[in-house]
Amino acid sequence: MHRNSWLMFERYAAPFIAPDSKVLEIGPDASPSTYRQCVTTEVATWDTLDMTGDDHLTYRATDPYRYPVPDDSYDVVLSGQVLEHVPKIWRWMTELARITRPGGTVITIAPVTWPYHEAPQDCWRAYPDGLRALYEDAGLGVELAEWGSVELEPVLARLPRALRRKSMWEKISSTVLLLHHNVRLPLQAAFDTVVVGRKPDPEPGTRVRAP
Repeated sequence: MHRNSWLMFERYAAPFIAPDSKVLEIGPDASPSTYRQCVTTEVATWDTLDMTGDDHLTYRATDPYRYPVPDDSYDVVLSGQVLEHVPKIWRWMTELARITRPGGTVITIAPVTWPYHEAPQDCWRAYPDGLRALYEDAGLGVELAEWGSVELEPVLARLPRALRRKSMWEKISSTVLLLHHNVRLPLQAAFDTVVVGRKPDPEPGTRVRAP
């Protein structure tokens, strides 16, 4: 998992994970995952699901659009650097909503700038507006939608204000990533999108977990 992904998670998404939450992470990068290690809140469970045969997983899925998880099972359903590998993301997002409890949250972190990485297929790059549309189509209310590079902030802070524009550095990002992968430049300069959506609660105020 690249550095900016977990920095975006730590800043924007982790505060939505309340104490005693039941969390399901889809596509963890390790056991425990990088995201899990970022969370200091005491959760009830942190389960995992993937399409691989890793023995550390809670669930092993064979269908990317139908998981072996009952309806309304988790307070938080989290995925990072997974969306780009899912061809039919509109069906996938509906499945994430299905397994989330009413009042619970779906958290997605996805790359904006990252080189093509097949493993096994690479289909999408996502901005907040695109993910917002996916969330709303799945019946989720969007509470947060941000994109950027937290990793770059210390570098940009040293530059004149006119040179700090996010749109400019997004264009430069691909070159920096190329240097990172080929000449070991320590900076990755990746840009990612993070979106948090809430599943409607039929009885408002009874299950909502605020950050």
